[in-house]
Amino acid sequence: MDAVNGQVRSTYDAVAADYARHFPGTGPEAALDLATIDHLLALLGPAPHVLDAGCGTGRMGRYLADRGARVTGVDLSSGMVAMARRDHPDIGWVVGTITDLPYDDGAFDAAMYWYSTIHSPDDDLPRIAAEARRVVRPEGLVLVAFQVGEAARDVGEGYRALGHDVRLTRFHRSLHRWSAVLEAAGLSEVARLQRAPMGEKDPQGFLLARRRD
Repeated sequence: MDAVNGQVRSTYDAVAADYARHFPGTGPEAALDLATIDHLLALLGPAPHVLDAGCGTGRMGRYLADRGARVTGVDLSSGMVAMARRDHPDIGWVVGTITDLPYDDGAFDAAMYWYSTIHSPDDDLPRIAAEARRVVRPEGLVLVAFQVGEAARDVGEGYRALGHDVRLTRFHRSLHRWSAVLEAAGLSEVARLQRAPMGEKDPQGFLLARRRD
């Protein structure tokens, strides 16, 4: 886990400024993708406290905040967090890991993992799911977005084209696999969505689950 985290951290530290420049907002997301976040917020009610877990440069936390959520963001990469603080100074951003979240039990109404588990190997998933359940309140919600599939691949090519000498592994998983992990952690599936590629190379998956008590 530490070795994987170290590689991911150093990669995103290196590319943070370019990432913030190329992806300042929700341009890469389809309307259908954003609808999963809108549905999450509709289920939560007014002014929910939402954890943007693996927040990156804060672009999705911004989307949440602009729709009335009180947002806290955490990311492994201090470089990405620096970009989030620069571009979205009204939101609280901290450095931390999704396998050991620096928050009290039940601190949030919901936690959102927007493509933030895609570099975590399978062995880390139960811990990530357990931490997600721990930090949301009873009946709280967890939303996970990810690329669907079974393979792992190097996705550093785009960053290498920008002059960064990096390697970055992305793990693809089925909705069934992720749902089983969440269920084992005490999070019951509420909704799932898989869509075909719309400009991407791979299908995209979205799972919404609720904490059981």
